[in-house]
Amino acid sequence: GVMGLICGVYFREFTKIMGFTGVTTLSKAHPHLLMLGTVLFLIVALFSERLSLETEKTFKLFMRMYNIGLPLTVLMMLIRGTLEVIGAPLSKGLDASISGIAGIGHILLGLGIILFIYSLKKAKEK
Repeated sequence: GVMGLICGVYFREFTKIMGFTGVTTLSKAHPHLLMLGTVLFLIVALFSERLSLETEKTFKLFMRMYNIGLPLTVLMMLIRGTLEVIGAPLSKGLDASISGIAGIGHILLGLGIILFIYSLKKAKEK
């Protein structure tokens, strides 16, 4: 939650200071963190209260994958967005590297969500 708010302030203030009025990836970091970092974990907390999710191996794996994937994804969004705002030219290699690392973060997030759903199914069967 707090990191989402910090990203929102960073986006707003950094673009204002730089006089940037265009579209930037920075604008997406704030909602990504609020939804994927706050809302999802509120949902996890609600399910954890009713089910014994913490005892599931897949739940522990979900937590690890998700908590690596989300910061990785958002970090790449912040890097790309900051470079967009300052108008830094990106080589093909740097552009591809940022996209590739963000892609790995997204894959970890997706696998994490699948593991979470599987953990819910397993915990409910007990």
